Amino acid sequence: MSEHRYYPVPNQFEETRVDVVVAKMTGMSRSKAAALVEAGAVTVDGAKAAKSVRVSSGQVLEVDVPDPRPIGPVPTPADLPILYEDADLVVVNKPAGMTAHPSLNFEGPDVLGALMAAGRQLSDYGPPERRGIVHRLDVGTSGCMVVAKSRRAYISLKQQFRDRTVEKIYHAVVQGHPDPLAGTIDAPIGRDYRHQWKMAIREGGRHAVTHYSTLEAMAGGTLLRVHLETGRTHQIRVHMSAVGHPCAGDEMYGADPTLSARLGLTRQWLHAVHLGFTHPDGSWRTFDSTYPEDLERALELLRDGVFK
Repeated sequence: MSEHRYYPVPNQFEETRVDVVVAKMTGMSRSKAAALVEAGAVTVDGAKAAKSVRVSSGQVLEVDVPDPRPIGPVPTPADLPILYEDADLVVVNKPAGMTAHPSLNFEGPDVLGALMAAGRQLSDYGPPERRGIVHRLDVGTSGCMVVAKSRRAYISLKQQFRDRTVEKIYHAVVQGHPDPLAGTIDAPIGRDYRHQWKMAIREGGRHAVTHYSTLEAMAGGTLLRVHLETGRTHQIRVHMSAVGHPCAGDEMYGADPTLSARLGLTRQWLHAVHLGFTHPDGSWRTFDSTYPEDLERALELLRDGVFK
């Protein structure tokens, strides 16, 4: 069996070989991507592609990804800063380009594999491929993330996320200037029927509430403080795009490729700056993360008036 997937080509892959783009977009190795192209499992705008073909932004790749199957975490050394650790849990500063746990057809680093490689013993609760995982950040989103090491931490944290008592604060740079400058977006989110790789606001989707306020307005963009009441897949990205202000760099959800290029962004400007929760010992704990270099550089370019 195979899974049929669609990938629009973002601006940064203009004139890039199709096998390289398939590898980047799916997370599989270059050799596996090349093998799929050679097997005729990849089309560009409906036409089968040779691996030497170079694609243009706006074209759509269709990829038949073979034999998807669950996988377990494998110890894999990776740079993963630790913000805090004790016998119950570990709080990490997840970098962009790293998934929370192993996933189908993504062969990049993941948080579980990095922690296992560093000798951390994690909770044995949860599905095999995501033991200890109580919440996730998108692969392109950086910042604070907690992983359970003990059974009591897993049970407690999972319940807190279900009860929405965890404090989750993000900073996002969005295109333009939201009106009003502070507000709440309450709109259900579900799988986009037209594009399997995306989420969308749609009737029958899961309840989703996003609160935002303006921290700084600049020519071309706005730095927002975003508080999530719920935690749906791609929630901030979908909600901000829906009101006409997608995260800078987030071309999947409508960001301007020209803005992405001028800011040097290859992912969405979105960072989990703050995480607060009740520790299994009963105490309230909070953790904060500073912006990584790529986001800081893009923000400074906006502040310097790159779009004036």
